[in-house]
Amino acid sequence: MKTIWTSSISRRGILKTTATAALIGAIKAAFPSGAFAAMAVPEVTGAKLGYIALTDAAPLIIAKEKGLFDKHGLPDVEVAKQASWGATRDNLVLGGAANGIDGAHILSPLPYLMQTGKVTQNNQPVAMSILARLNYDSQGISVAKEYAETGVELDASRLKAVFAQKKAEGKEIKAAMTFPGGTHDLWLRYWLAAGGIDPDKDVSTIVVPPPQMVANMKVGNMDVFCVGEPWNEQLVNQGIGFTACTTGEIWKGHPEKALAMRTEWIEKNPNAAKALLMAVMEAQQWCDSMDNKDEMAAILGKRQWFNVPPKDVLGRLKGDINYGNGRTEKGTDLYMKFWAGGVSYPFQSHDTWFITENIRWGKFAPNTDIKALVGKVNREDIWRAAARDLGLAAADIPATTSRGKETFFDGKVFDPENPSAYLDSLSIKAAS
Repeated sequence: MKTIWTSSISRRGILKTTATAALIGAIKAAFPSGAFAAMAVPEVTGAKLGYIALTDAAPLIIAKEKGLFDKHGLPDVEVAKQASWGATRDNLVLGGAANGIDGAHILSPLPYLMQTGKVTQNNQPVAMSILARLNYDSQGISVAKEYAETGVELDASRLKAVFAQKKAEGKEIKAAMTFPGGTHDLWLRYWLAAGGIDPDKDVSTIVVPPPQMVANMKVGNMDVFCVGEPWNEQLVNQGIGFTACTTGEIWKGHPEKALAMRTEWIEKNPNAAKALLMAVMEAQQWCDSMDNKDEMAAILGKRQWFNVPPKDVLGRLKGDINYGNGRTEKGTDLYMKFWAGGVSYPFQSHDTWFITENIRWGKFAPNTDIKALVGKVNREDIWRAAARDLGLAAADIPATTSRGKETFFDGKVFDPENPSAYLDSLSIKAAS
């Protein structure tokens, strides 16, 4: 009997079976109410996720630090720092099986640019899926110290004359963002254009990875930049420049980063995809609590994550904004939002705006079928399934895929049911 038993089951098999049993036991312990009985076990125990050193990556980092991936049956999830958004894209193209990554904290428009092959080598499409929005608000547009006397804040037109004068003298005006067609590119362009400055004609837009923004401003490589935190706050703390405005002042409660995965990975691992999303959603709830902001800043500041002083993270996390130009605001509602008010749910209407704005600037063709593209990439259905399994209250689950009309600081209104009317209302765009 002993010989038959040992020949049919290897030592590796015994270990694997034992590990799986232990994992299932751990999941059951995490769901004592019996919710686990209705859930399917993840097909894999891990995934490779990328992140950029930006405060809005916090849900992935907190899910790792607080053991939430483990709780949902994914103890082997890796959260790996990426050098730039270009590196994030390249590693997503490779995929985790080829030493790349399976998913990422990502600029919300980037999965669409990858899905259509707009930003990939040889224009090869890479199927991507957005599972959640990670945060709202709290990016910034910062300006070099030399422009302090213009008094520029939300109204960019105060820079128009001085930019024109510099250009007439043969000097180049450099406006830095983090990736062409990404959120920071779109916020910067919207702000400049609203002030009568054409981002394609009056300035030169350049790409700089987020962690390199402050160093480049310090040596005079740019006049203005748009990036997420903690880099605007660090710029002010180091006395190098000032923040003209936060992006929440441009569009209150705007969507920002997303959690996206390779569609191929989701199709192979649907249970794991939902489990991973549930861990991130729980982390978003933790991140949203004001009681956790000090601990969160300390965690993000660690060497293995951002490697910055926690004070560079903390202020704007709480809505305390030192703009660096003599203007200081305490306790504003411009802090980064992670959960309350439907933040985590990936509204399809928001993705419709991102694509429309990229049509405005020539990244997508005017005849792009926006609705069909959003339907392919935005997987709000998986979010809803995860929400049900987490036992979220009905009030925390949006009734529709649209948040409705959105109003910007300059009075422009975006109706997701009529993107062309919005485009027609804009005087400065690629075609202009």
